[in-house]
Amino acid sequence: MNVVQTDIPDVLILEPKVFGDERGFFFESFNARRFNELTGCDVDFVQDNHSRSAQGVLRGLHYQIRQPQGKLVRVVAGEIWDVAVDIRRGSPTFGKWTAATLSAANHRQLWVPAGFAHGFVVLSDTAEVLYKTTDYYAPEHERCIIWDDAELALPWPLAGEPTLSGKDRQGVALRDAEVFERAPAGAT
Repeated sequence: MNVVQTDIPDVLILEPKVFGDERGFFFESFNARRFNELTGCDVDFVQDNHSRSAQGVLRGLHYQIRQPQGKLVRVVAGEIWDVAVDIRRGSPTFGKWTAATLSAANHRQLWVPAGFAHGFVVLSDTAEVLYKTTDYYAPEHERCIIWDDAELALPWPLAGEPTLSGKDRQGVALRDAEVFERAPAGAT
């Protein structure tokens, strides 16, 4: 597995070694020992999530203010543009974001540590996204930063308005959001 650094040192792109031939391909999508070695993190994943979305669906920017979740995100069908925003107030990269294109074809995974807001938009006709989390979903602690926050100025690759959930339409600007005053426990 290869690790690609992003503009934010704690957010990493993981590229597995893919073995392919005329029959198809094989790769190890997760190995706890190798993940810990490559990321310098010692995390336990407790929940796997799977979403399927149509082109133009934008999910995010989500986080949990308590029970913060680190996420290891990958795509098993289609393609997305995946974003992580640092919302750890004491961090030198607070309010900064990084993004990567993840697809079934490139097999890349994005490691989004606890303390980051996360979101993605679907670029292909449909996309299926799998992600492991380091804590359980806790809807009472979930928060959302609005996708089109003017200060973040995310260059979402959209041809028009995205399709949003009611929850995502109610997101707030980062300046008004409840954020982490320091890195959550277990964050890098």
